[in-house]
Amino acid sequence: MTAQVKTATAPLRRAEPAARPGPGAAEIAIENASKVFGTGEGAVVALDGVSAAIPGGQFVCLLGPSGCGKSTLLNAIAGFSPLTGGSIRMNGRPVVDPGPERGMVFQEYALFPWMTVEQNIRFGLDIKGVARSEADAVVARIAQKLGLSDFLGRFPKDLSGGMRQRVAIARILALDPPVMLMDEPFGALDALTRRTLQDELLRIWAEYRKTIVFVTHSIEEAIYLADRIVVLTYRPGRMKRDLIVPLARPRDTASAEFNALKRELAGLVMEEQQRFTQAELTGSAVD
Repeated sequence: MTAQVKTATAPLRRAEPAARPGPGAAEIAIENASKVFGTGEGAVVALDGVSAAIPGGQFVCLLGPSGCGKSTLLNAIAGFSPLTGGSIRMNGRPVVDPGPERGMVFQEYALFPWMTVEQNIRFGLDIKGVARSEADAVVARIAQKLGLSDFLGRFPKDLSGGMRQRVAIARILALDPPVMLMDEPFGALDALTRRTLQDELLRIWAEYRKTIVFVTHSIEEAIYLADRIVVLTYRPGRMKRDLIVPLARPRDTASAEFNALKRELAGLVMEEQQRFTQAELTGSAVD
């Protein structure tokens, strides 16, 4: 049986989430997003006219080769890097700077090495001025969900890469933002740890139904996790394909349907990888 894949070209239609979003989930509207770094002859067009409507509670993966603008788009949604043109709105409000309603998880863990696991998790709560008793309850609950209860007194240096990433995710969940933004959070982990954390992330998403935008280079990871996969072209980053993943969860990576979709996506990504390679060899821009 061959997987039937729904596709669309920009501007994108609204895609329905796989299930009803959580009570605090947020909708993200990206309209004609463009980003240029530098000026004059040295200017680099990272994004060019990207549009997407992400419903509340949907799990979206941004996929493509290095240089396609995945992280640039994620940073714009986070409010870290303002767009050159176009707009991003969250629940109708313009995104112009970072905010607590958008939690970011980085590949590098971004933990405070001088703080214990407990202190790292509760850091955002302390900044918000949450009462000690309430913060203690939140930290205990989140730590229990992520298997960190026995490590609250440890420092990041004492933890494995997978455990550090659990702490980074726990710190975001403690603040309970409606949107989670994740920039290749499992990219540096070994295959077994990566799959374990993928399953934990899906469990968390199934419980909280937050809107998740997840950057990855891995085609298999994107199919395993996402409701929807957005493939971007090599620089300048444009919308190449928007696919609704038609596979029920839990997903079997060995199934014919999974691998049919994997082959289709591999063809799309390899087209862009070849454009990247050609540009690198010739030193020319890609249009």
